[in-house]
Amino acid sequence: MSLFNVFQISSSAMSAQSLRLNTVASNLANVDSAVSANGQPYRAKEVVFQATPIGKAGDASQGVRVTRIVESAAPPRMSFDPHNPLADKNGYVAMSNVDPVEEMVNMISASRSYQTNVEVMNTARQMLMRTLQIGAQ
Repeated sequence: MSLFNVFQISSSAMSAQSLRLNTVASNLANVDSAVSANGQPYRAKEVVFQATPIGKAGDASQGVRVTRIVESAAPPRMSFDPHNPLADKNGYVAMSNVDPVEEMVNMISASRSYQTNVEVMNTARQMLMRTLQIGAQ
């Protein structure tokens, strides 16, 4: 694997984690939403990653890419509020299925992954600079 592939691999991971952070932010913004644009309760979104080849054909290096964003299959959270106009005949309102604790864990995980990839790129850059310094002597 070329040292230059490290930059491609890390940047692909940073892009994927950035999209994951944006998805988490969207989920957290809708944690108390009763209806979304389609008239149904907001459904949490989840990012799906896939390994993708980086570099020349036959090279084993793999980066990551986002293949799609899917909606969570978890059922909506039911909240008892008989005075709400969206309440069913039993007085329950279907709310978003976003779990704020799970989303905070996802946010921390994505943030740390992003930071780690920044550190990988900085280390690779330092290695390249040292290599150039050795060659210049």
